[in-house]
Amino acid sequence: MIKAIQSFDEYTRAYAASIADPEKYWDDQAAQFIWKKKWDKTLEWNFSDPDVKWFIGGKLNITENILDRHATKTPDKVAIHWESNNPDEAGKDITYKQLYEQVCVFAGVLKQKGIKKGDRVCIYMPMIPELAIAVLACARIGAIHSVIFAGFSASAVADRVNDAKAVAVLTSDGSFRGTKSIAVKALIDEALQQCETVKTVLVAKRTGDAVAMKDGRDYWWDEAIAGATPVYEAEEMDSEDPLFILYTSGSTGKPKGVVHTIGGYMVYTAFSFANVFQYNEGDVYFCTADIGWITGHSYLVYGPLLQGATQVMFEGIPTYPDAGRFWSIIDKYAVTHFYTAPTAIRSLMSFGDTMVEKYSLKSLKVLGSVGEPINEEAWHWFNEHIGKKNCPIVDTWWQTETGGILISPLASITPLVPSYATLPLPGVQPVLVDANGTVLEGNNVEGNLCMKFPWPSIIRTTYGDHERCKQTYFSTYPNLYFTGDGCKRDEKGYYRIMGRVDDVINVSGHRFGTAEIESAINEQADVIESAVVGYPHEVKGQGIYAYVICDKTDKNEDQLRKEILDSIVKLIGPIAKPDKIQIVTGLPKTRSGKIMRRILRKVAEGDLNNLGDTSTLLDPEIVEEIKKGAL
Repeated sequence: MIKAIQSFDEYTRAYAASIADPEKYWDDQAAQFIWKKKWDKTLEWNFSDPDVKWFIGGKLNITENILDRHATKTPDKVAIHWESNNPDEAGKDITYKQLYEQVCVFAGVLKQKGIKKGDRVCIYMPMIPELAIAVLACARIGAIHSVIFAGFSASAVADRVNDAKAVAVLTSDGSFRGTKSIAVKALIDEALQQCETVKTVLVAKRTGDAVAMKDGRDYWWDEAIAGATPVYEAEEMDSEDPLFILYTSGSTGKPKGVVHTIGGYMVYTAFSFANVFQYNEGDVYFCTADIGWITGHSYLVYGPLLQGATQVMFEGIPTYPDAGRFWSIIDKYAVTHFYTAPTAIRSLMSFGDTMVEKYSLKSLKVLGSVGEPINEEAWHWFNEHIGKKNCPIVDTWWQTETGGILISPLASITPLVPSYATLPLPGVQPVLVDANGTVLEGNNVEGNLCMKFPWPSIIRTTYGDHERCKQTYFSTYPNLYFTGDGCKRDEKGYYRIMGRVDDVINVSGHRFGTAEIESAINEQADVIESAVVGYPHEVKGQGIYAYVICDKTDKNEDQLRKEILDSIVKLIGPIAKPDKIQIVTGLPKTRSGKIMRRILRKVAEGDLNNLGDTSTLLDPEIVEEIKKGAL
């Protein structure tokens, strides 16, 4: 287990040491874990191929550091308080010993079904304990898990299953989300009509709904574990073997399968969890993220459990049965550490302070924000009404590709500035560059945020397409990892993230490529062409604004909008629905045919008098038409 930094002076010394001799620094961190065989060499890397390897030759199984270690040391300690969507339904407390037993049994099920080391297993499940068990069971036997957020459409699921060439899918009969009951298994059945590699589907019972079961492929979870032989011997894995694939949207239509490997990811997620959150024995941690996103992987499954933490796993939504649900959970479990997204904070702000005042929240010690930069208004509301001005807010910056938090305050250690991610963690070496790639030295500068040196949990590749990894992250600026974010460094050296500089929209902390949404819009039969941009949204951070050219049709605009939304829900899922759809007769294009998205963003933002030079457009008059029809 990682021993956390205890003071700002210690942070300053640790950061200096980590830059002066990174290999020794990370050797010392890695030595705090159980390894089957120690590594031969700490690091080899270059950013031109790219090729990064940490703890080379080391042998381990990450689950031994979660399960065997803590089940032996603190068997009766609660690992997970599971809270149901319905507050009237009893939750479950799972101790470390119980988690160990249940993971070992389900690992036996996977082996019994012929799933082996290196196989890919896709998981599409609600936030129930079986989801965490499934993830850890895959890691136990060396299978590579790929969790798909259970809000994606059948088509989006099929794309991910096929890209991973998964041999198995783990799912449930259905799920509960607020007042809704969702037919999860039916969606999987639809997706798998397009997937030839899947041989096994294991189905957990959650809603009790009747579902179709395909002979020879589909098995009930409960029946499978009843006849399973537990796998108590964890598979020996290499430090650089893949642990999981997690798909994320990029600036092109096809999702990218981000690959993280075992040794470096283990060390860094535990290290960052321990230091950022300053979790201590007896604390109760509550991360509201879904395991389908990287936050749920790193700071719900792996980071906290590696550190032996007790945490809350919540199935539902923050507004059911009312907008006090998070606060009731905090009081119920005496939560000390609460980690959520600015979108959730802004949404709950809108319900008024009376929804908070019913609850004491006196157990809270640390608050955290993740997914997007938190605006000052939300920061102050979070600080005053939830933290009672007595809880540091760790405004964490990181990405799916980084595996863990890179820039953040350390709770109760780093002096805070609202809306600033503040300082890099030890071992993290950020640089700001201008458009030409020139490094901007000193403070009071603004540029594109890059990293000049690898940290242990950096992306290794994009699954099945290493060239895409290179082109996306390592080709924009030579010998640098480019984050895709703009950033400001103030006079104290504090970092403030300014948001995406590429064609990616961050909606409620979920990234969508504009091309991905445009492709779904263009599937609607009447659509000729579309362009999508992000614009400021008071709750989501960024909203999606779509400009759509349609063929001549008898349908009215409301009908067209409905069908376009239906297409997006079918191909991606409801989380990608545009907030505004403007039907237009043309788009602002240069003479070479390039869409001038700068103009479309300005219109979407309502900044109609500051569009810049439009004289180079093929048809400048189209801009006036778009301005007049702006929503």
